[in-house]
Parts: sequence; C-alpha cells; structure tokens
Amino acid sequence: MQLKYFSLIVADQTDALRFYTDTLGFRKIADLPAGEYRWLTVTPPDGIEGVELSLEPAVFPHAREYQKACFDAGIPLLMLNTRDIRSDFDRLTEKGVAFRGEPIQAGTVTMVTFEDTCGNLVILVQAEA
Repeated sequence: MQLKYFSLIVADQTDALRFYTDTLGFRKIADLPAGEYRWLTVTPPDGIEGVELSLEPAVFPHAREYQKACFDAGIPLLMLNTRDIRSDFDRLTEKGVAFRGEPIQAGTVTMVTFEDTCGNLVILVQAEA
C-alpha cells in the first residue's frame, strides 16, 4: 500500500486552485468534472512523486463545521515542509499571503501558520539540518 491522495476541504474549488497553484507554486494534476463539482488535485513543487492533494468542495455540512471549528481554534489542517522558511515567508508575504505572525523556533523546527484563503490554516515548517 501507499499514500496517494490527501483531501483538503475548500470553500471554493476555483479559488483554491488559484491559491495553491499561483500563490504557492503547486502544479495542477487532475481537473475533471464530478457532477456539479470537480475532481481537482495538485502537487507541491518539491513533493513526493505521485502524491496529490485533492481540493474537495465543502458540500458536506459536517465537513464545513469541522473546517470552521479548526480554523477558529487555530488548528492547521495541512503542514508543508520547506528548506528555507525565511525565504518562503518573505516571498509569500509579498504575494499577499496572510500569515499569523512571524516564523518561530519550536524545539528542532521553525514554523509559521498562514491562511489559505479557502477556509484552512496551513503550517509551514522547516526542520533543523
């Protein structure tokens, strides 16, 4: 067995695709009709080959409630690793990404949380070399 797809609930699939590709630099893999929604997946620029993030429409009420509860509580639903957090922080700040503070050192990692414009918090993490 292997991990292939990870799902992330998003308020609007078109906005999510724009944010994850144009802002974060992900690459679109699949964009297929699925009823009134889409099967929409992206992969990060430095990700593991074959692993995709599915941008799932927030149509199930309990999923929307969970997403909002996590957002309101400050709980990120996605973690992204980086090799250079300061560079990514500066680059994404210039692109208008809403960070919730500056990167902070926490044990052996440096991390910072940002909003993905789709109802989720994302934590950006750099591990010590």
